[in-house]
Amino acid sequence: MLYLLAEYLGFPGVLNLLRYLSFRSGATVATALVIGLMIGPKFIGMLRVRQGKGQPIRTDGPQTHLAKVGTPTMGGLMILIAVSTSMLLWMNLENIYVWACLLVMVGFGIVGFMDDYDKVTKRSHKGVSGKVRLLFEFAIAGVAVSLIVWQSGGMLYLPFVNGPVLDLGWWYVPFGAFVIVAFGNAVNLTDGLDGLATMPVIIASIAFMLIVYMVGNAKYAEYLGIPFYLGAGDLSMLCGAIVGAGLAFLWFNAPPAAVFMGDTGSLALGGTLGAIAVVAHHEFVLAIIGGLFVVEALSVIIQVFWFKRTGKRIFRMAPIHHHFEQLGWSEPTVVIRFWIVAFVLALAGLSTLKLR
Repeated sequence: MLYLLAEYLGFPGVLNLLRYLSFRSGATVATALVIGLMIGPKFIGMLRVRQGKGQPIRTDGPQTHLAKVGTPTMGGLMILIAVSTSMLLWMNLENIYVWACLLVMVGFGIVGFMDDYDKVTKRSHKGVSGKVRLLFEFAIAGVAVSLIVWQSGGMLYLPFVNGPVLDLGWWYVPFGAFVIVAFGNAVNLTDGLDGLATMPVIIASIAFMLIVYMVGNAKYAEYLGIPFYLGAGDLSMLCGAIVGAGLAFLWFNAPPAAVFMGDTGSLALGGTLGAIAVVAHHEFVLAIIGGLFVVEALSVIIQVFWFKRTGKRIFRMAPIHHHFEQLGWSEPTVVIRFWIVAFVLALAGLSTLKLR
């Protein structure tokens, strides 16, 4: 909004700063952070009043989690409000890539809200049917990826390989939709401890802030041998908004959490990161940077598959963060060590940009 206004006026005086993507990216971080911190207390109070007993806690999980009974969920709404407001204020409203990613964020947020609402009202941790959720998620992701392919094509890139390896054309739509849905649900599975999913999402967003900035810059893209897509750099603002809103949410989600993100936030953030990776054509790099989320999802898949075949469990409990709790690690120990893993994986993912 401000960018188009400044462009209309010819970027006079201090408004000339809005020409620079780096300034607007920093501005989205600050704006989302301030909005999140401002609305947080009243928003959490409203959720606590409306939800009463809060999110149901699984009785088959670690017994220490029973102390969290009564904590409100759907805190992801705070993140979505902060990110959306910040983006509408600073983004170029004519950028298709940003709108495609925002479509995923809002759409997945609505799906997650439906799931959280069902859990709270029915006092059950089951929520909406998995098949129904996946149907909506793939529909939303399919529309978003169609917009992306229409704008930039369907080239497939691999880490450590210079240039595209395959032109998928419109087959890129189901591939991209799978990436978005898979990553949305991977982040959702990770969100089981206070602060566990939030910081790795922030770390991944910082990493992709750098990646999309370089993908949107012809000189950097040519030097690094990565794809160049005009306009993709604007997604650094969206990454910045996620960082700011995530930090604000973490202020209230730090142990002991005053609010849970819920599926509303985890699905939306994971799906948005997936959509950003699809725009940048760095889906496989996302699997490295977001490797923590991949491992969490795989632990569930492996556990379910093995249990159905043999009647035995590989992990004491899945997702894998609960396995370490069952081994005797305290919740803060699991969370901080997983943060360290996420940071190392982000550095590993960024290193692939030069190793081509």
